[in-house]
Amino acid sequence: MSNDSGLNLSQDAVFQYIRSLYGEKVKICQIWRLGETPGTNDDLKGFGYGCPYVIEFKHEGKTRRVVLETMRPGEGFGHDHFSDRAQVLIWQNSAFNKLPKHVRSVDAGCFEDTGKIVSIGRGKEYFILTEFIEGKLYHLDLDHLKDTGTLSEFDMNRCVALSDYLAEIHKTRYNSSGLYVRRIRDLVGHGECIMGLLDSYPKEFAYVDKSYFIDVEKACVEWRWKLKERAHRLSQVHGDFHPWNILFREGVDFTVLDRSRGEWGEPADDIAALTINYLFYSLQKYGELSGVFDTLFKLFWENYLKKTQDLEVLEVVQPFYAWRCLVVASPVWYPHLSVDTRVKLLNFAQNMLQHDRFNIMDVNSLF
Repeated sequence: MSNDSGLNLSQDAVFQYIRSLYGEKVKICQIWRLGETPGTNDDLKGFGYGCPYVIEFKHEGKTRRVVLETMRPGEGFGHDHFSDRAQVLIWQNSAFNKLPKHVRSVDAGCFEDTGKIVSIGRGKEYFILTEFIEGKLYHLDLDHLKDTGTLSEFDMNRCVALSDYLAEIHKTRYNSSGLYVRRIRDLVGHGECIMGLLDSYPKEFAYVDKSYFIDVEKACVEWRWKLKERAHRLSQVHGDFHPWNILFREGVDFTVLDRSRGEWGEPADDIAALTINYLFYSLQKYGELSGVFDTLFKLFWENYLKKTQDLEVLEVVQPFYAWRCLVVASPVWYPHLSVDTRVKLLNFAQNMLQHDRFNIMDVNSLF
């Protein structure tokens, strides 16, 4: 099996696996790549890693859909070895169903070289199977706002609903100083987090030189030592709460996807992951935090602080914003940003780390 060329996965292998989960009286209806039209491509010979597939089947007279998803291998971000990817997927299978409003995991398993789906012990590559959820990703709302510049009550209600959701899940606390320290250590040193992002930037980068990355890394290490003393903040978190992991249906009804890195962590992580996108979209439209995105940014923060009374979060969010800024400023993830937008994001990441308390009313000075 080649990680680059994909796996020869057969319909029969899928059928046998689904039957092992749901019983003998299962009939596979169709399989298609998520995002494509059902019935346009039933050929699984080019099954690709990192490409989710929808499996539709009949069971006890009902039509059901599940999503079979692997992780794409590649250099960097801590996913280089099959065991790295296995760790993530096995953990997700355990953690998805513990978080309110998260898409449900059905099972986790793996493939043999032949394409047979087997128990984890004999596996060569791993996957997760989740329920199929209808909806539209929240980033489509932000795309629309960037195009129109017109904010509606509908948009504000969704923003408040997301803020309320975090305020609610963050109420659940967990007492483990060692785990909180680990999560802060991972923020700085994990391949998916700050140091992994810094290493992903090209050696010859037109916008900043090596000294910028060294200064950011040093500042983040200092922040690790500041934050590790705040273990009382360890809370239930999503871990990757951004607009591409939120599926809205009608009104404020939504489901979250792809919980990441741990059931417990720092609440500031979730807040930064979402609200950085209000800044990101605003920079692209206005060149600063302004207009519709300024309204949403402040609305989200003010509602969260009112509901939680967690003013301490303003003293710990800085390295989480720096991390998320490094994501959206990255030429790996966003190769076509304007020079102005990319430079302002890089400035924001560095400047945030210099402030002991974040002032949500004075964001533009940090660009």
